[in-house]
Amino acid sequence: MTKIKLKKGDNVIVIAGGHKGHKGPIRKISKDRTRVFVEGIKATKHFKPTQNEEGGIREIDSSIHISNVMIADPKDKEAGTRIGFQIEGDTKVRVAKKSGSKLK
Repeated sequence: MTKIKLKKGDNVIVIAGGHKGHKGPIRKISKDRTRVFVEGIKATKHFKPTQNEEGGIREIDSSIHISNVMIADPKDKEAGTRIGFQIEGDTKVRVAKKSGSKLK
């Protein structure tokens, strides 16, 4: 299993795929930690009618592979940045590589 540096609630930028350029917070990370759900990214799906619901085309939440998102730099909201770690006292803190500012 790979080391994951992104967390729920982080503001990210989509860097590849059909939603390239979209920005938003991470709502959920999959159990295998390979896919993320970003707020506002949806896909259309066709549903057959059942006894309880009508059929039709609906928008559902869609996941993106974790390699296709990059965390937004806290100082420059438009650019993506990599994540590093610093040890301050007894705590390990995530740091944006581009600006050097701390991430929550």
